[in-house]
Amino acid sequence: MSGFDGGRVYYSYQGVEERADVGEGGEHTDRQFVEAFKQFIQTYQIGTNKDVSERRLYADDLYEHRTHLNVDLKDVRIAAAKLADALEERPTETLPLFEEAARQVLQDKMASDEEGKPADVGDVQILLYSSIPLAQSATMSIRDLESARVSKLVLLTGIVTSSSKPRHKATYLNVQCKTCRGTKTLACKPGLGGCFVPLYCDLAARGMPSADPSGCGKQSFVVVPTGSTFVDQQTLKLQEKPEDVPTGELPRTVMLVADRHCCNLVTPGTRVTITGIYSTFKGKAFDKGSASLQQPYIRVVSVMQEAGDAHSRFKFSNEEIQQFEQFAKQDKLHEEIFARIAPNIYGSDDIKRAVACLLFGGSRKSLPDGTNRRGDINVLLLGDPSTAKSQFLKFVSRVAPIAVYTSGKGSSAAGLTASVVQDAGSREFYLEGGAMVLADNGVVCIDEFDKMRPEDRVAIHEAMEQQTISIAKAGITTMLRSRTSVLAAANPPSGRYDDLKSAADNIDLQSTILSRFDLIFIVKDTREHDMAIARHVLDNHRLGSAALRGGPGAAADAGQSQEAQDVEFLKRYIHYCRSQCSPRVDEEAARRLAAFYVEIRNEARAQADNTDSQQPPVPITVRQLEAVVRISESLAKMSLQPIATLEHVNIAIELFTKSTMDAVKSGLTQAEISGDAQMGHANRLTERIKRRLHIGAQMTTRRLLDEMVALGEPETLVLRVLLAMAAQGDVTLTRERTQVTRVR
Repeated sequence: MSGFDGGRVYYSYQGVEERADVGEGGEHTDRQFVEAFKQFIQTYQIGTNKDVSERRLYADDLYEHRTHLNVDLKDVRIAAAKLADALEERPTETLPLFEEAARQVLQDKMASDEEGKPADVGDVQILLYSSIPLAQSATMSIRDLESARVSKLVLLTGIVTSSSKPRHKATYLNVQCKTCRGTKTLACKPGLGGCFVPLYCDLAARGMPSADPSGCGKQSFVVVPTGSTFVDQQTLKLQEKPEDVPTGELPRTVMLVADRHCCNLVTPGTRVTITGIYSTFKGKAFDKGSASLQQPYIRVVSVMQEAGDAHSRFKFSNEEIQQFEQFAKQDKLHEEIFARIAPNIYGSDDIKRAVACLLFGGSRKSLPDGTNRRGDINVLLLGDPSTAKSQFLKFVSRVAPIAVYTSGKGSSAAGLTASVVQDAGSREFYLEGGAMVLADNGVVCIDEFDKMRPEDRVAIHEAMEQQTISIAKAGITTMLRSRTSVLAAANPPSGRYDDLKSAADNIDLQSTILSRFDLIFIVKDTREHDMAIARHVLDNHRLGSAALRGGPGAAADAGQSQEAQDVEFLKRYIHYCRSQCSPRVDEEAARRLAAFYVEIRNEARAQADNTDSQQPPVPITVRQLEAVVRISESLAKMSLQPIATLEHVNIAIELFTKSTMDAVKSGLTQAEISGDAQMGHANRLTERIKRRLHIGAQMTTRRLLDEMVALGEPETLVLRVLLAMAAQGDVTLTRERTQVTRVR
């Protein structure tokens, strides 16, 4: 769009400002459009709503950048509405004239600055963006692109999922006849368009001295790179944002073609707003079809990256800010926030606290040596089926500003991180981001985490701790950002959590991946609250969410409406807290954290001494100390406090102890088994089991546990005694310890 696709074009009268000249018949020529654009560049001041000292002319910006000029379409509309209409309705024809006007303005300004000498000015690219919706429509979604928008300016938002290497696109081709050696210059169409090279040399017919009057034959022209003009061009793929995709629909994508200064601006995973021309080309897939079948793409006019993270992009009214500030001053703020987390799920209070901490997150830190410390919190839910683990994941995917929900069984390493894909047409390799790249500044929810292949889980190690994804494939070496929290749900190897097994047997995950989770919860399907859970579920089906929150028996639709309001308020409050607050731990809290770290390290060492392994199943390292710091910061962030105090640290320590430390201590150890077997109570329990189970008799472990519990024996002690009897050879435990057989 630097004029090479221009040509002599005449327009019907568009009512451009009075100052623009009008030709005969009410037509505007290229020259008149150029003059109107020149006047806009030379006279319009940027920042008219600012102080006079901060205002500047577009001409000053042009002189500063020399090769490109950023222009807000809103300013064009204010200065000359008809010029803006022409840019929106006929950008292919009008934008080259705008660039020619910018080139002339720059040439005149440089010539005047250099004592009137003619300046050698190259092409100038107009990067046209719009800070307000276009006149014809608001910011569009990819699925809203229709044939009526072809050849018009569009404004799209989405995520860049892949990018190709920059290649060289010819704007003018210098061709030479092989016979007569005559040369000519051919203009190439912009975007994915090319140029038509004549089959026969026509230089003789034009009377050129070097032409052969007898003719030069067929296909005599060859391209001469010397004398041709090239620009950089890159192909991108834009995908709908996950939160904008309707439920049950696949995300739509569209191809982008960026050239010159729009190249190499974004990487996969970047959220952008694209201003471009909706264009078409005949792809290779349609070569054998009708010429009327065209493949759509967007010729990029400008690329605007969404500034900041996903939370800072939200705009809040003064009324909302006052409401948030008042909400943060509540005495029982934490309890109020925890109550709004998944209200349809009964109990699981500690998990709800962990999910709230994950949504608010800690504080990211950049150290003087250039390294970063993540502020995002990772949580693992491990345990029995039907314990609402997946429901927590679904809730987070609805509340988080950016969330990607995936299943471990259907996810690969490339699908989670990034991959290098070869284009079928050009045979070039390009980079395509996965779920953790697309969820940058958000949350990745991974269900069935234990069903992933071990090599796929290893691939996300770097993404979970360093929050980057390094790629070195097919000649592409780069690093992508994946600043995400991970909420994962998994089942034990046997499907259910077995209290007769050690923690290492129940948690069948590598210690390298477990150390990257800040909080690890063992979720068990216990029978203590069966009646309460049943009533809660039935009330949920019968009355809706309002009754679950203590309401006066509202109707189902009213309950759903109230829940939607609570979720929306919580969502925006999370955005506000994360964008406005970045707490740090004070000195007193830091001393408490140091003492706690030494304490849990000693406990982990003692736990390892009581097991056959040298290390506990869940390693306690410096990462766990940083985890408690992040949890403390998230608790302070909930109340918009800049300092995480001792109170926040104590709550974080309690939550960490009830989750990760309980997971470390879960299951049975040989020391506990042998110690309990020597106790008098355990000996009496052993005799009671032998009286109930005669030699050679067989029964289910569950039935035996129920009978012993009915007699007043603790279930945990019964399990330990059974394991001790099995170790001594008195009983055998078969079928994954669900069947007990008396041997002697």
